[in-house]
Amino acid sequence: MRFVQFRLLDDSEGTIRVGVYNKDNGNVLDLTNALQQANAGPINMVNALAKLGGQGVMHTAASSMEMQLNQDLDKSKYQLLAPITSPDKVACIGMNYKDHCQEQNAPIPLEPLVFSKFPSCIIGPFDTIPYPAGLSEELDWEAELAVVIGKKGKNIDASLAKDYIFGYTVAHDVTARDWQLKKNGGQWLLGKAMDGFCPIGPCILTADEVPDPHKLAISCRVNGQVKQNSTTAQLVHGVYDCVAWLSKFCTLLPGDIILTGTPPGVGVFAKPPRFLKSGDVVECEVENIGIIRNAVI
Repeated sequence: MRFVQFRLLDDSEGTIRVGVYNKDNGNVLDLTNALQQANAGPINMVNALAKLGGQGVMHTAASSMEMQLNQDLDKSKYQLLAPITSPDKVACIGMNYKDHCQEQNAPIPLEPLVFSKFPSCIIGPFDTIPYPAGLSEELDWEAELAVVIGKKGKNIDASLAKDYIFGYTVAHDVTARDWQLKKNGGQWLLGKAMDGFCPIGPCILTADEVPDPHKLAISCRVNGQVKQNSTTAQLVHGVYDCVAWLSKFCTLLPGDIILTGTPPGVGVFAKPPRFLKSGDVVECEVENIGIIRNAVI
């Protein structure tokens, strides 16, 4: 299944709704009422996962689809939002592609290199990225596969980590390289966590439809020109190892997002370096999951 968050275009309040996306025709089955009846609470993806768990959300969706309680919404009637908003954590793994380490002549990390973004970094799959004018002149792109956690877990064994994953989405780890590499005492946080620095979407593809997350093509295009083109087979630390590693230090909660790293082809290591400017359009794509497309303004 492909879960999305969306808003109805005729809803002046912009209420977040949850649905299942049909990739063949672009329609969405609205699950908001069914999920409210199942858990009697305000509905967004994080709350649905927290109260029902990943399996409960999928069961509610399957029942609603089987009974055809709701009509599909035509794509002209809604706007896709980020499929997860306001998670407890947005964790990121750096230097996690072998070929990305090679492009910068850096050693392969022996253990996952972890940093974070703020939940407020998250924007939708087709929203605009606000250029941090006056702060940065080195805005860079990074296409990533992201994991969405489906149930609470602590000290998870890597062999069991798959059971804690609800699904996968596409992420863009927007980065201000000057702040990441030259300022703030060498800490990466400010260079990674400005407003709008984490577009995600267009959907969450459930884990049962991803037999092996380490066999997915991943790419990034800037103004239609391919900049990154690799595969998750190049991951240094696999998806399940990253989930297990993070769970040693913090309790993973439903809706938490883990960005698993970016392949080679980023702007900072181009010769000469190339950075994003206002008007550029960045497309990040992961095989079978979809494409996010964000203009820089």
